[in-house]
Amino acid sequence: MKLQQFAASALTMVKGDLPKDCDAPRMRISAKPLARYPWYLRPFFWKQRRKYGEVLDSALLWARAPRLFVGVATLYGMIDRRSSPIEPALRSLLTVRVSQINHCPFCVDLNSATLMKRGVSSDKIEALDQWRHSKLFSAREQAALDYAEAMTYSDRGVDGALMANLKHHFDDDAIVELTGLIAFQNLSSKFNSALDVAPQGFCRMQQPPRPAQPGTLQA
Repeated sequence: MKLQQFAASALTMVKGDLPKDCDAPRMRISAKPLARYPWYLRPFFWKQRRKYGEVLDSALLWARAPRLFVGVATLYGMIDRRSSPIEPALRSLLTVRVSQINHCPFCVDLNSATLMKRGVSSDKIEALDQWRHSKLFSAREQAALDYAEAMTYSDRGVDGALMANLKHHFDDDAIVELTGLIAFQNLSSKFNSALDVAPQGFCRMQQPPRPAQPGTLQA
């Protein structure tokens, strides 16, 4: 599949699992006008405009509980910091995979755009939901993705064999970082999915829009 088609395929999620109206431009709770949010949230909104070109709809919902929003934003900043022992591309691979599992089109859109900026090939991104059957993923990436799925799927769990394999590729400190990242993305994607936060088109900003192929959903 060509790179120009990626924006449509990234929002396919886990095939067949999304409701037909998942791309509807609505949320179950509306955002407030920016002027009605506390003044101390303005730096957070400014940083989002600088990074993404606009304030994230998800942030406007979190910001209805201002102290909670500050805590969540601060935690994310620590998880996605430059000095993290988990390389940026792997962090983004994990956030997209968790978002696919949790049926969060907003998260897939936003994190797929970040993944592309971090230099991951279109072939690798398109193979992400079938990573077990792809040769594009390193043993380190496979171990981390297996851990992410074990933490995210409700019918799975982390067993001794999985952890032993993980320890072949990550030291204890890095495993704590991985666990925090995966847990945070579960929090974020389930929050956005429950409130029906729609994609904002960040991934499509990277490529000219193309019609969706048969069997895909397009935001």
